[in-house]
Amino acid sequence: MTEGIPAATHCTTCAIVGGGPAGIVLGLLLARAGIEVTVLEKHADFLRDFRGDTVHPATLGLLDDLGLFPRFDALPHSKIRRAYFPGREGSDVFADFSRLPVRHPYIAMVPQWDLLDLLAETAAAESTFTLLREHEVTAVTRRNGRATGVSFTSPNGDGHLTADLVVGCDGRWSTVRRSVGLPVREIPVGFDVWWYRLASDRHLDESLLPRVRNGKVAIGIPRRGYVQVAALGSKGTDAAVRTRGIDAFRQDAAMLFPELADAVDTIATMDDVKHLDVRLERLRRWHANNVLCIGDAAHAMSPVGGVGINLAIQDAVAAARFLAGPLARGELSRPHGSRVLARVRRRRLPAVVVIQTLQRILHARVIMPGLRGSPLDPPAWLLRLVRVIPALTVVPAFAIGVGIRPERAPRWAGRPGAAAPIRREAR
Repeated sequence: MTEGIPAATHCTTCAIVGGGPAGIVLGLLLARAGIEVTVLEKHADFLRDFRGDTVHPATLGLLDDLGLFPRFDALPHSKIRRAYFPGREGSDVFADFSRLPVRHPYIAMVPQWDLLDLLAETAAAESTFTLLREHEVTAVTRRNGRATGVSFTSPNGDGHLTADLVVGCDGRWSTVRRSVGLPVREIPVGFDVWWYRLASDRHLDESLLPRVRNGKVAIGIPRRGYVQVAALGSKGTDAAVRTRGIDAFRQDAAMLFPELADAVDTIATMDDVKHLDVRLERLRRWHANNVLCIGDAAHAMSPVGGVGINLAIQDAVAAARFLAGPLARGELSRPHGSRVLARVRRRRLPAVVVIQTLQRILHARVIMPGLRGSPLDPPAWLLRLVRVIPALTVVPAFAIGVGIRPERAPRWAGRPGAAAPIRREAR
């Protein structure tokens, strides 16, 4: 954190750093509680390719609770209803989302920028919500050991935003957590991901397409007009992948997805292949004085299962429920303010630990053996069990699609006009 306050200042109650799913959802919920909230997003728009595009059943339910599902459902998207055991696509279902006892039993695949635009437009209708684009936070400022806000750069110059609370929603490379110095536990990961698209109008089953062949591992996600592919490979090999060149990369894609072999030329150059440095980590403590981190800033997730966005949004819902009242009453600067912030971690940590543990098991038992060329046939007893009792496929579907500790929107954050906002007390 930096000491002192720059001359050019603005004020808010809650400063949210990062306009991703966690930041925008938290901003929307707090604004519906009548809390003055400002979200600072360093980019001019949300157009970032190959961000998490999975919208899980739990998040679809939240959109319903917020009165946004009809608008979301009108967005172009595809639906994932099943996931197969690796190497057994079309035969043995691993997770069947259609069996979930929820309002929307599927994973919706929609570009994240469309979801964020919808949420931001909705939040902008609240008089207490402000989104500052092209405002890059450079540090958390403090006075007498407590955060007072953030300093930022923008097209109009440098400035400072004072706030009662700073919430870091700025991802795995979080400026907020680095500025505060929150301790991180890093968990080793042996692989990275390369994202690309195979353009195709061919109808494919509404399911994830896991492929493991000759030491190559990939997951295909059917979309409208293309298949989005996550190719997995050993960590630290991005330079070698690019040195092999586009022809070799296309050959690997055709081997993994032979039904789309005629589409590999739509990968024009290696610039169309985006590298993701996979990280698995979590903060040992999510808060400092008047500072809180949630989402990827608090716990970077592996892309396995696409659960990162779901966890981040659930963090935001839990945080809004715990913080709205104390923010309205000006309690976070009082001696017990840190206890309020600590409640968010206590609520959300069990879900994070369980999902990260499951991801680590899949890394060790599926992904890394696959990258070493080992066959990945699931145990025969497990296949027999699932074939005899297909309803068991709802268990992994629930873990992926709903989560270990799902969160419901607070009553006051529901459809506009459904409940009165929490009012801020005079101080």
